[in-house]
Amino acid sequence: MDTKWKNRIAIIAWFFLVTYGISGVLSALSNNSEFTKQSYFKTMQFDDTVDQLLNYVNAFEISYPMKEDMKKSITVSNDEIEEHRYQYGDLTEQITSIEQQYESRINVALEKDNQKVADIYIKERDKKIEDITKNFESDEYIKDKIVKEKEQRIDEYYKELESYRGDFANYKEAFVYYLKNTTTGEVYTNLPENDSKSVDSINDKSMYFIRSFPTQKQSYLDMKEVPLHIANEEIINEITNNSNALYEGKIAISKKTPNSNFIMANYHDYNIQRIVFWIYTIGAIIALLISIIIEKKSKLLRRIKPNKWVGLYNKIPFDVALLLCGITAIITIAFIFDQPYLGYSVYILGILEIIIYHLITLSIFFGLTVVQGIYLYPRLKALPSDQEIWKNTLIAQFLQIVSTSFLNRRVGTQVFLLLAIVFSFGVGTVLIFVEQAFLLLYIPAFVIVGIPLFILIIKRIGYFNVIIRNTSALANGRFEPDVKIVGKSVLANLAKDINIMKRGVKTSQKAQAKSERLKTELITNVSHDLRTPLTSIITYSELLKNPELADDERSTYIEIIDRKSKRLKVLIDDLFEASKMASGNIELIKSKVDIVQLLQQALAEYNETIQASQVQFRVGNPDKPVYAFVDGQKLWRVFENLIGNILKYSLENTRAYINIKMENSEVIITFKNVSKYELSDDSDELFERFKRGDESRHTEGSGLGLAIAKSIIDLHDGVLDIDVDGDLFKVTIVLKEMND
Repeated sequence: MDTKWKNRIAIIAWFFLVTYGISGVLSALSNNSEFTKQSYFKTMQFDDTVDQLLNYVNAFEISYPMKEDMKKSITVSNDEIEEHRYQYGDLTEQITSIEQQYESRINVALEKDNQKVADIYIKERDKKIEDITKNFESDEYIKDKIVKEKEQRIDEYYKELESYRGDFANYKEAFVYYLKNTTTGEVYTNLPENDSKSVDSINDKSMYFIRSFPTQKQSYLDMKEVPLHIANEEIINEITNNSNALYEGKIAISKKTPNSNFIMANYHDYNIQRIVFWIYTIGAIIALLISIIIEKKSKLLRRIKPNKWVGLYNKIPFDVALLLCGITAIITIAFIFDQPYLGYSVYILGILEIIIYHLITLSIFFGLTVVQGIYLYPRLKALPSDQEIWKNTLIAQFLQIVSTSFLNRRVGTQVFLLLAIVFSFGVGTVLIFVEQAFLLLYIPAFVIVGIPLFILIIKRIGYFNVIIRNTSALANGRFEPDVKIVGKSVLANLAKDINIMKRGVKTSQKAQAKSERLKTELITNVSHDLRTPLTSIITYSELLKNPELADDERSTYIEIIDRKSKRLKVLIDDLFEASKMASGNIELIKSKVDIVQLLQQALAEYNETIQASQVQFRVGNPDKPVYAFVDGQKLWRVFENLIGNILKYSLENTRAYINIKMENSEVIITFKNVSKYELSDDSDELFERFKRGDESRHTEGSGLGLAIAKSIIDLHDGVLDIDVDGDLFKVTIVLKEMND
């Protein structure tokens, strides 16, 4: 046989042994009070049988007066008369109540022209009113009615009591009793002779069981403690007014009792079940010990958890898995404490068949519980630290759904109220079929609430469909007209947000198109600016290869190559620096710097060029130093780029203005000049790399000056803005002032 199958059979057999062992041991512990008794006559079941015998003896012999004597003993108290008279109110209230009861019936009969039926109702009404009137006129009249009621109850009591006489005969067939009233000396017995000598026949030789009253363990017998509990028994106790009499004597089971009697049948059944109990219990203890030994040697529990099932089981939500494990555990416990060999069959083969079916079923549920417990334990252990286990439970998901539905409390509350109203109308519709009187309440509610609510829902659904259509069009790239904003509802807010989103998409598309255009221009400008000096270098390098070239020409070509090489180096260095600035991958060395002095130094560097240019510079500086915490070298580069741009791009014979001022603890530096080239209205494009005011690109420069300047100012947490007004070009720099 395959090893895998051997393991499976071994595990199944082990489960069967464990199940049998646990079930048997727990069953023994729960039933030891019954089956450890010496005989059936010591059990609680037999004690209940004795109590039932005493019930019958008390009812049929001790407390069994003649029916007519009972009726003659009936008495009626004044309290009973008053209670009967006012049980439905005073005379006026009772008459009014009767008239109201018959008024509608009489009117219906008259409406149908059925005078005969109406006369019958009138006669019944008048008879009841007459009866009630007599109740208030005569106590004797009420007394006669109460007596008749009690006589009727006595008749019902004796009728029901007689139905138990057959059972009493079965008890008397098995039991022998001799009971004597300790007060009156009256004897109640089923012995052939009603004398003291007949008691001697109740002995161990002729009886299976004897119980005497009194003994050291048993006191005198009080028959009031054993009522029969049948209908109208209280009327008998009320009339007879039994005293607290005590009885002495004996109760026994005769050995002459036929086996067909139910008590003897219970006696024999108990003996068989007691034998099965001990066999089952001892076998269970042995099975439990064997299963423990097998587990210690073979470690079968470790084979129960194949890894291939772990992933599949872990997909089950934790709370569902816990619930399933709990259900199988409860069923297992219920089967464990169920005793299959008790009360089902008196035949050994029948009991064995029941036990086998019981153990197979119990083994299945016990095995399922153990397997689930083994799989569930690691998840239960990891629950405090692994929040994903809790998040994946159905409870957590339901709470998340509820929480999500109330993210917007207004929407959640409105939907909840709407569902409640719809549910209420549904319940109301059902109630109409149960009780038509609800129609009077349902119709106004439906007109006032239901119809307006229905119209509101239809309108909201239509509005929602319009929003969905607009959203779908937007998702497909189509821009339909804005959704009309109606009211201040959530749908109106949603429509407003969609309109804003639509405008945002349009803006984004424009920005994307602009970005693509600038990217294309950047590539074109970079290619042009790098290729121009490179072409010159290549061209003049080829010319230098001519050996017949004159010395003065050779010197000119070398000078041109040197100038173009430096030009190319400047372009590459500026591009590299601009890239580093834009990425923020540069370290600033900040210190306290006088901005006025730094600007004057930058202007001094360009003094000769300024003097040679046709642009007049007007510089406005404060009289005192202006300090800022900046990187002086990098800020000097900003001033250098901006002054260079003024010299390159200013219209001849115009003025350039440079000013420094302080406002609100900020240093504001402005550069203004008139451009000799037409500028774009979009000033932000001037910050793009390789972007020049000279679109023909005939001037010197890399087109990176403003991009580098802005990156440097951004690194200083400052602001650099450009304003273009026609040909007027203005750059504004804002830095934080450093106080002394």
